[in-house]
Amino acid sequence: MNDSTGELAVPGEDTPDDERGRLSRTVFPGGTEPDPRFTLANERTFLAWIRTALAFIAGGIAFEALTGSAFEGPLRLVISMLLVVFGLLIAAGAAVRWWRVEQSMRRRRPLPVPLIVPVMSAGLTAAVVVLIVLVFR
Repeated sequence: MNDSTGELAVPGEDTPDDERGRLSRTVFPGGTEPDPRFTLANERTFLAWIRTALAFIAGGIAFEALTGSAFEGPLRLVISMLLVVFGLLIAAGAAVRWWRVEQSMRRRRPLPVPLIVPVMSAGLTAAVVVLIVLVFR
């Protein structure tokens, strides 16, 4: 019996898993194809995190370019670089999260804990505290 469709497998015929491309079989070996709606929802969540990462990167660039009179050179550079690096970490975390969720769905296992959320919350809280201290000093 073919696990992914519930139909009887005929010897010599391709199963739906064999119809996947080489990249799909390499990145996601084993398991069964999840409902496409869940895969697409996972992709939309990934893209939302990527938009957030791009906003941080753009914010870092804007901070460096537009706050010359408000912050000293080295301080401005450090803050802008922190924003850019934080954006890069969010993008990397989004990719890892997307892959882990896809793996879990394909193996019909519980979804992994979203570690990117508390990390991002802690980072934002720290950034706001630092900015408040710098602005009101």
